[in-house]
Formats: sequence, structure tokens, C-alpha cells
Amino acid sequence: MPQHSMGDKPFVSMPQLVFPGPPPGTNSECEHTPPSKRVSLSAPLSQPLCQPEKCGPRAAQEVCYVAAGQPGEACGWRAFAPACLQAFNTPRGFLLFLCVASFLQGMTVNGFINTVITSIERRYDLHSYQSGLIASSYDVAACLCLTFVSYFGGHGHKPRWLGWGVLVMGAGSLIFALPHFTAGRYEVQVDEVVGTCGANRSSTCRDGASSLSSYRLVFMLGQFLHGMGATPLYTLGVTYLDENVKSSYSPVYIATFYTAAILGPAAGYLVGGALLNIYTDISQQTELTTESPLWVGAWWVGFLGAGAAAFLIAIPILGYPRQLPGSQRYVVMRASETYQLKDSSHEVTSNPDFGKTIRDLPLSIWLLLKNPTFILLCLAGATEATLIAGMSTFGPKFLESQFSLSASEAATLFGYLVVPAGGGGTFLGGFFVNKFKLRGSSIIKFCLLCTLISLLASFIFLMHCPGVPMAGVTTGYNGSLLPEGHLELMAACNLHCGCQPEHYSPVCGSDGLMYYSPCYAGCLEVAMPGPGGQKVYRDCSCVPQNFSSGFGHATAGKCTSTCQRKPLLLVFIFVVIVFTFLSSIPALTATLRCVCDQQRSFALGIQWIVVRTLGTVLCSIPGPIAFGWVIDKACLLWQDQCGQQGSCFVYQNSAMSWYLLIAGLGYKVLGSIFFAIAYFLYKSPLGSSDGLEASLPSQSSASDNPSDLQEAPSALRIQSNI
Repeated sequence: MPQHSMGDKPFVSMPQLVFPGPPPGTNSECEHTPPSKRVSLSAPLSQPLCQPEKCGPRAAQEVCYVAAGQPGEACGWRAFAPACLQAFNTPRGFLLFLCVASFLQGMTVNGFINTVITSIERRYDLHSYQSGLIASSYDVAACLCLTFVSYFGGHGHKPRWLGWGVLVMGAGSLIFALPHFTAGRYEVQVDEVVGTCGANRSSTCRDGASSLSSYRLVFMLGQFLHGMGATPLYTLGVTYLDENVKSSYSPVYIATFYTAAILGPAAGYLVGGALLNIYTDISQQTELTTESPLWVGAWWVGFLGAGAAAFLIAIPILGYPRQLPGSQRYVVMRASETYQLKDSSHEVTSNPDFGKTIRDLPLSIWLLLKNPTFILLCLAGATEATLIAGMSTFGPKFLESQFSLSASEAATLFGYLVVPAGGGGTFLGGFFVNKFKLRGSSIIKFCLLCTLISLLASFIFLMHCPGVPMAGVTTGYNGSLLPEGHLELMAACNLHCGCQPEHYSPVCGSDGLMYYSPCYAGCLEVAMPGPGGQKVYRDCSCVPQNFSSGFGHATAGKCTSTCQRKPLLLVFIFVVIVFTFLSSIPALTATLRCVCDQQRSFALGIQWIVVRTLGTVLCSIPGPIAFGWVIDKACLLWQDQCGQQGSCFVYQNSAMSWYLLIAGLGYKVLGSIFFAIAYFLYKSPLGSSDGLEASLPSQSSASDNPSDLQEAPSALRIQSNI
């Protein structure tokens, strides 16, 4: 790990900060400092103004401040700390590198992985549950590492923990791409085109696992390292930013950091999708096309690039000091806003030796668990995160079904919604906290307001687009409606075709009906692609012809939806996403302000664990599984995989909208309840320090005129190792 040059750096242009002492006659060893000996921050202190263990009853009313001369504030590696690097030794410089790291993490884990998972399944003969194990390895690693990383890293050198975490994340990306180089070339035999009437043949059902499926262990290891490396980013990275900037600017910095993390997946989808159009063996020629179900793209290239970029970005992060120059001036302001319980918790955590050994871990957890505001914010965050996870997983499927889109079109449309709504909402949340100078309970009230607005906007799911009629599924071949759940794919017009249900390839007939496949539409031949590049099938016996002779034709793909409610649905879905993400940074800021300064990194780690585990217990099942379960309830046509039920092909739009509304309202109502209880508890005298926030000076005035800190309430007792 890099070592930093040693040396004390005094503050520049800092006015004198005078600390109030006890009144005359008080029996205390913390004597009032004469005016001639008042402490100025222009020179470092060698001793604290008063020793906590020696202070009498009145000492609890003083602001105890420890030495401000912390050495090692230069940016560099060991003895190499050139002056040109010090221009980056600022909060903005660190934010730049941290944003790049979070961008890479989001692009890799939430972008590349989701984009290439289908190609990996096809290339290495994996089942869906095996790819699910690969994806879940990230959360397993995060839950295992969060407690220890946030606990020990919170009291250690945060940039070093962050830098090594980025290195581990980069190693995970390289390992994830390793199977491409060790599994050999992708060799596949190109079959003749099937699907038309008379050209179908049954699929061969294979038993037993391929030897390639063992590579799932390598993918799981890569994802596990991704989870380990990303653990410090959203715990230690957030607290390091909060510790080194003015309190009122902290939400903006954190919002910028999280916005970069949200933009990462968008880049991952775009770059990953473009790479999938390149054949996996770049140096080879193939007869396969990108439309072929056997096509495998260059899924591995993105992981190589992300791994190399992670190694490069870790180098400057490792060079940052334990504290940025000038950060000591924000300690008193930050601690003065901390929510205090009316017990001895602050006395325990104010001990400079607290939290440096594993023996203090149980007590640290207990102090957080008995903080009601922290627990309620964790529960609210768990419901919101569960809702976001469920909607991000199945949002494209909702759009695909409602608007009769292809999977790629639905994913692109959902990306156009999420990137501006999610990224903009996240950044605006931090901006509003700073702009309107929100403090304490006002931040929680803002979160409650955002949750209630998104809850009301969720009622848009009462509306739905009518489904495109599908012959043999929702409508008979003669145009009559079919009872729900009653399938009649076979008809007199396609009995001679020998169609197989394994070959699902929807086509849109010239009569406006959608058919299961060209075979079930009775199509005999494939014509040249039409103006839009789609295949056109001719002589379809099941498609009525409007003219006097001959059969109709069908075009590959689903029929276009004529839903008039599409713009309104998209607008309200955009509103739901915006206000859901708008409360994320304020809720995170409230979490940082409701725990003591020494427990902030550990509190964020515990909160991440609660979001992943307690959210599951609270909501019975995780968000993606819950949303997947309710969406499957709306399925009309299931895939048949050798006699086993596969994925769903056709959904009932009205039922899907109703089920999503019920699930969304359930999570939103729970989140609103938790935010409301946290707000009233924070305002009540049972939990707070008797109207603490009402009597505190504003952050802006505290930073511009430190002498105003003398007016802070005497109930505060602040001690910090600076």
C-alpha cells in the first residue's frame, strides 16, 4: 500500500475558533481558557482542550476538540508526491476518480452482465437457474464483506481500501472473461431454416449437462470478486466524500457519485449490445447471422476493457491521503448535525479507541440497532430498493407486452426512461437538499413527500393497452374470442403442416391477427425481405386474403400496437421513476446524519445488508422474485421445453397491469409508513436532543463564520481525532 509523505499542514485563512468553557465557580478540571490562550486553528494542537475522562458534569456541555495537525495530507505514493499531483488533492479531484470507479462498476455488473447473460447461457450450455447463481454471487460477496469492510475500513485509510477494492473488481472482470480463452473455439453446425409449413421437424431433447457448464464456477468467482471489490465504493467512498466537504455540499457530491453509478449500466447496455453484433471468435468467419438463435456475440471484450480500466483508475485512488487538506474545519459542523439519542451511546462512540478492534463489533452493531431512526430509514430503503430491483428487472417485459415490442425495442425504450429519470432524479435529490438547506427531519419529510407522489403516480397502472389478438391463444382462427387459458393452436388450415410448438416465431398476418409461427399460419414459402428488412411469408392458408383469389401473407415479428394510451403511460412511468430516485440521496444523507461520526461507514454497510436481507424478510420474497411471480400470474401462453414449462410467450395486459399495481402499492405504502414514523420520531423529544436542529446555526453560516459555533446548544459534546 502506498505511504504518504509526513508533515503538518496548518489551515490557511481560518479565523479563530473560540470554545465556550464552564462558568466561574464550577468544580471542573476543564478550566476556562483565558483570552490570551484561546486556541486558533491557524496552528496545530498537540493536546485536546479537555480530557473527557477528567471532565466534570459541566464538561458535557463543552465542545471538546482534539489535535488538528494530522500529517500525511499530500497526494502520492510513498516518497513520490510531486507538486503537480497536488492539484488533484481536492474533493473534486477525488470525486472524479470515484465517479469513474462507480461508472465502471455499474457498467460491468449492471450493464455487461445483464446484456451478455443470454449469450453465456447459449455458449456454455447453462440453464437459467445456473445463470441466476452467477448473478447472485455478487450479492453473496457483498453481504459477506460489508460488515468487516465498513467496520475496519471506516476506522482505517479509506482511499487505500477503495483502491484495493477497485483492483479486486478489475481482477474479477478479467477472470469473468477467462472462459473465452480456455474453452476453445465456438463451433456450431448451421441447420437449414425451419418454421414454414411442411419444413418443421421436432427438436431433440438433450439429457445431461455439457462439460462446458462447469465454467459457471469461473463466472461465479468473477462475480464474487466483483462483489468484494465494489463493497467499499458505496460505504467508504460515500463517507470519505461526506467527511471532506462542507456539510451543505455533501448531498451534491454524493448525488454526482451515484449519478455516475446509474449512467454506468446505460453505457454497459449500449456497448455490450454493440459488441454482441460481433461474432465471439473475432478472427473467424461464420455463416450465422445475428438473427440466428445460435449466434453468440463477442461478450468477453467488454470485461477485458473494464478490467484494464479498473486497474488504471485504482492507481490514483491509492495515492490519496487519509484526509484531504482542510477537511478538519468541517468536523464540528458535521457533528453538530448528528442526531443524538438520550442515552450514553455518544459517550461510548466518542472514545478514540472505540471501533479499532473486533471486540467492539457487537457493541457497534447494538448501538445501530437501538437507533430507531436508523432502523426505520433502513426499512424504508429496503422497500424502495426492492421495488427498484423488481421494476428494473421486469420493466422492459411490461413495455414489451403492453406496446407489442420486441425485446430489444422494449429494453431500449426502458433505457431511455431510466437514464434521464433515474440519473436526473438522483442528482436533483442531492441538489434540492443543498439548495433548500434541508436539515434533519426536513430531509425525511422530503423523502416522505417523494414517496407519496410516486405512490399516487403508480395508479397509472390501472390503465393498460389492449393486447394484440393472437390466433389460437386469445382469438380463434375464425375471429371468435377464446376463453382465458384455452388454447387452440391447431385448425383445419394448418393440420397438414405438422407444426411443432417448440418453434415459436410470431408473425403478423395481413388480416391484423398475430400467429404463433409461420407454420401455424399455414405459410408455404419465404419471400425476399420487405422494405423494413423483415421476412415476408407467402401463401399462408390460415390468413384470409382480401382479394378474390389466393391466400394472405404474414410478416415476421409481432403486430404493431395501436394503443392510444402509450404516451400517457410512458409519462406517468417516468414520473414514478423520477420521484423514486429523487428520495435516494436525501435518504442517504439522513442516514449519515442520524448516526455518530465514527459509525457512518459501518452504518452504511449495515444498511446495505439490511436492504439485501431484511428487505427479503420484510417483503417475504425479494423484489425480482415477487414481481416475477405476479407477472407470471398474467401469462396466457407458456413455452414448452420437452414437456417442461419454460418462459412465458404471451401475457394478458390487463391482468399484468393490475398485479403490478398491487405489488407497487404494497411496497410504496410500506415505504411511506416507515418514512412517516421516522419523521415523527425524529421530531419527538423521545429520540432527539430536545429540538436540537431548531437551535443549530445553518451550515452556510457555520462554515463562513466559525465563531458562530459558540451559539450551538450546550448539550453537544464533540470529540474528533483530526
